[in-house]
Amino acid sequence: MGKTIETLNRNELISRLRRELMQGTDEENSVCKVAAERGVFCKGFTRYTDEEFRKRYDWIVAKNPVMTREDLERIANDWQLGQQEVHELPTACDVQQKVYDTCRGWNDFTNEQLAKFYFQLTGDEIAIL
Repeated sequence: MGKTIETLNRNELISRLRRELMQGTDEENSVCKVAAERGVFCKGFTRYTDEEFRKRYDWIVAKNPVMTREDLERIANDWQLGQQEVHELPTACDVQQKVYDTCRGWNDFTNEQLAKFYFQLTGDEIAIL
């Protein structure tokens, strides 16, 4: 007999994803950085071409237009962590869902994509209500 697939609503799934993603984060590593380094979830900073990434963080690039991508990623990571602290939210995804600065956070993804990310992180299949 096959494994029973648990059914969750979107908020419950996001809560579980948040918990899984936060296992790799700390005061120096945002979800965006961790996802990029591990190639999981949305792939963080690496999901954007250099041009797209520079556009999303154009206010940072404006201060130093010749900065390397590595430098921009470091500053963007620090900025995401700062935003989490300012907004008192647990992840960059939660902040961006609220402020839509560099992406739309959890709202960038369909329920099916979130379920796929959860499977990728845990190996557990989830059905969405």
